Amino acid sequence: MKKLDKLILRAFAGPFLLTFAVVEFIFLTQYMLKYMDDLVGKDLGLGVIGQLLFYFAVMLVPIALPLAVLLSSLMTYGTLGEHHELTAIKTAGISLTRILRPVMLVSAMLAGGAFWYNNVVVPKANLEAFSLLWDVRQQKLALDIREGVFYNGIPGFTIKVNQKMGENGDLLKGVMIYDHTQSRGGSTIILADSGRMFTRFGGQYLGLELFRGRTYVEQPSAENRSGASFIRQNFDRNLITFSLASFGLDRTKKELFNTNKMMLDLSQLAHFTDSLHNRLFLERRLLIPQLNPYYTYLRLDTTGHMAIQRVENWQVPAAELKPVSLNITQQAANRARNVHSFLGTSAERLINLNKETANYRIETYRKYTQSAAILLMFLIGAPLGAIIKKGGIGIPILVSIVFFIVYYVLSIMGEKYGREMVMPVGIGMWMSAAVLLPIGLFFLYQARHDSGIMDVNWSRFAPQWLRWPLRGYKKAV
Repeated sequence: MKKLDKLILRAFAGPFLLTFAVVEFIFLTQYMLKYMDDLVGKDLGLGVIGQLLFYFAVMLVPIALPLAVLLSSLMTYGTLGEHHELTAIKTAGISLTRILRPVMLVSAMLAGGAFWYNNVVVPKANLEAFSLLWDVRQQKLALDIREGVFYNGIPGFTIKVNQKMGENGDLLKGVMIYDHTQSRGGSTIILADSGRMFTRFGGQYLGLELFRGRTYVEQPSAENRSGASFIRQNFDRNLITFSLASFGLDRTKKELFNTNKMMLDLSQLAHFTDSLHNRLFLERRLLIPQLNPYYTYLRLDTTGHMAIQRVENWQVPAAELKPVSLNITQQAANRARNVHSFLGTSAERLINLNKETANYRIETYRKYTQSAAILLMFLIGAPLGAIIKKGGIGIPILVSIVFFIVYYVLSIMGEKYGREMVMPVGIGMWMSAAVLLPIGLFFLYQARHDSGIMDVNWSRFAPQWLRWPLRGYKKAV
């Protein structure tokens, strides 16, 4: 490796690692805020939160890499141009493409690694993350008994506390407990002047020690409900233990999630896509035979006329012909309504099946487009940095954000158009690359000719027979 390559790669490595860490942190924060409502108030512990952060961070690597390459390549070549190092290298007779080659090779390696990562690691991380997130969503909120509010988070009980005291809120005043465990409504009511709340057996149970209270137990009559009686019991101290098993995090089997499109690699996606295509083809082929029972076919007689036409030559009384006509009209209207309902249901089923097929194809294309985006961002960032000749974190960050937003919006639009069958899935997924690739090639062309972004010599793009008028106009100016 030559000294020039070492110089450029050393200048690229620092900004790339820094920008990748910052971008990963920003995306991870945004992703966690999206699910914050499902995490707050459930007393998950640092272990569960740490697992979610790790799996989400692994998932976001393919999204953070393109922006990190764009920003770091723009900063690298912008800094080289700002310090006139780029000019000195060009003065030595080295072309711009040779200067871009080290970072381009690194970007190609990153693109290949990102494709493998997207196909092997990301599906496993998705399975772990979203299965854990599903279990977290199903978990109840942590025990939170508030003053003056009926709390029914513990199965079979409703608790109301008038006042909570103490440093930890474990001393209670005015306690009311409804016991519904006997499946007889509010047949048992416990009232107490005060109480104390604490956990037992390693936090698996909640202990509630009540003082100076009464217990009302309803004794319904077997013959008449109105003849029910109450039994009242006074107590000075009563200890009640509640199970907190419903607040634990129960893990669901991961096999229930591994058929989701986000948990599959390319071979599995191809298998599911082919199955859905075959099912869609079969549904369309069976649509016409399924419509046959809704129609009535008229048999032709030996003369080639419909048998129903022969009725016109019969002497049918008008009084009998009118009911026959009304019956035929009603049958036709009923059959038309049945056909309309059947076609509407079939069309909705086919549309949903087509969208599901498009979703699997989108996931397949995403593994390619996210890897190709790394090379695309390099093609935009490196020449643009050589043009603007500004390093640091000012202008490069603004320019990078603009181009990444354009890329992200176009990607979302193409994905939506493909899913809604507005355009083919392949065209929609590659739409962002098709729009930004000419821009990157234009920046590379301008950088090779030491021109500014807006400094365009249109005579270069004109045919040979049209260049002489443009040349004469340039001399006159």
